[in-house]
Amino acid sequence: MLQSWGKDDSVIPEELFPLVYDELRKQAHNYLRHERPGHTLQTTALINETYLKLREQRNPEWESRAHFFAICATLMRRILVDYAKTRHRAKRGGKAEMLPLDGLALAVAQESDVDLLALDQVLGRLEHLDTQQARIVELRYFSGLSIEQTADVLDLSPSTIKREWRAAKAWLRKELDHK
Repeated sequence: MLQSWGKDDSVIPEELFPLVYDELRKQAHNYLRHERPGHTLQTTALINETYLKLREQRNPEWESRAHFFAICATLMRRILVDYAKTRHRAKRGGKAEMLPLDGLALAVAQESDVDLLALDQVLGRLEHLDTQQARIVELRYFSGLSIEQTADVLDLSPSTIKREWRAAKAWLRKELDHK
């Protein structure tokens, strides 16, 4: 059904969406669990925003179910970053969103906070240096996918994902510590 989305009238997004809703809810919940307590964007709102962004896609070509959810993860990340930018925009600077980096467990065992906007900016730089590592971080940290699920989405071996994940975490820690 995902592969037929947008190609013909046999699959209507309104009919397909309930079938993927539970998995999207898990993804959205995973994203929002990293947010500060009292965050005003709720899981359902994030899912709805993601759905609206998906509806804007012209002739999407989902390669698989995993590919569809990877695209959704990217959309959710962008929505949260845009939300953080809008929420804290002020005439001359504003407070940045803080996220716990416990999911990344970068080089330290203790829980720390990272600025969501700084993480997005650093992740953008990583994407220019190593697209694969940036996708791994996005799928593991933001979507909460396991090593095996990430390997499936990216069509790589779990050992490659583990190696690239370790390298990406170390690079991110170094870059975020210099901010």
